[in-house]
Parts: sequence; structure tokens; C-alpha cells
Amino acid sequence: MSDTVDFTIDVSTSVDNINALKKQIQAYIESKPKHWNPKHSLLVKETENVDKMKLTLSVLHTINHQNYGEKNMRRSELVLELKKIFENIGIKYHVLPQEIHLTQISTPTLSS
Repeated sequence: MSDTVDFTIDVSTSVDNINALKKQIQAYIESKPKHWNPKHSLLVKETENVDKMKLTLSVLHTINHQNYGEKNMRRSELVLELKKIFENIGIKYHVLPQEIHLTQISTPTLSS
């Protein structure tokens, strides 16, 4: 049964870091042969707003499609492992500066 995890990284992420990400994902999947088929893919889906890249990790579970509870547990572990990998490699996402418009509202002063 296949599954996907979509995530976004900063467009300034180096190719070296993306390659390191691929290697660490592969190592994790291969370390869990009872959970994951070693065949997987990491694809860049698109670049959005000039500041982020959307990626999709496609994996194959070793269980059948009827065992949703186990599937969700494994997927959760995979997402947490991705978070650890991002932290180890230093992959982040930074929001672009946003324009803010402030207006001043006058309030009447109370006189005694």
C-alpha cells in the first residue's frame, strides 16, 4: 500500500542538503524493512511564491490497505523522523517578510 507525505522547504536550501535529505530518508526506510518497502521516491512538485519548494515523499507500506491503525502509526513515525532529519541537516522554511498597514484609532479622553 502506498502513502505520501507532502512538505515544504525553503527555496534557498542547497542541493547538497537536499541530497543529504534523500540519503537519510533512504537510510531510515531501509532500517525499517518490516514497515517499509525500500522502493520510495522524493519528488519536487513545484516552486511556489519564489520562496518555497513543495516536495512529496512516496513510500510503500509492507502491510495491506485494511490495517489503517498500523498504517497511521507508521506514517506518524515517518513524519517525526523527517522532522529529526530536517533539524539534523538544518533544513528550514522561512516566511517572507509581510507588509503590514497600521492605522491609529483615536479614543476620547475622559475628563474628571
